[in-house]
Amino acid sequence: MPRVYLSLGSNIDRERHLRAAYADLSARYGALVISSVYESVAVGFSGDHFFNLVAGIDTELGVGTLAAQLRAIEEANGRSRIGPKFSSRTLDIDILTYGDACGVIDGVQLPRDEVLKNAFVLQPLAEIAGAERHPETGRSYAEHWADYDKARQQLWIVSFSWQ
Repeated sequence: MPRVYLSLGSNIDRERHLRAAYADLSARYGALVISSVYESVAVGFSGDHFFNLVAGIDTELGVGTLAAQLRAIEEANGRSRIGPKFSSRTLDIDILTYGDACGVIDGVQLPRDEVLKNAFVLQPLAEIAGAERHPETGRSYAEHWADYDKARQQLWIVSFSWQ
């Protein structure tokens, strides 16, 4: 069963939507491996700060089925897909990696290119999967995070209660 890493983010009623996503993911996929919750400024547009984290799940679902389930969780949390790509959102859940899969699978690019581009993805991924290797580069996430230009995007851990 492959380990799948997901990126979760919200900048609208952040606590409520991340708690709802956590509850839904736990109910569907069992125990989650979760990073700390990080706060960061919006990237690509001017908006409220985001809360972001990475969660690891184990699932036998195919990529397409998993993507559809994640989309349903987003929509149940009021996610609107109308408007610009870079905009505020109630909940965003992206598949970052699916085991060692590479390429476009069921319409999903794996691994997601944001893994190496955005601190709000790479730092929490390195926190919970630092020794694991990026399927394309072969380098560990800890190595990628160590080499990341941390002045590009600032983020900080926030105290977060899942209750």
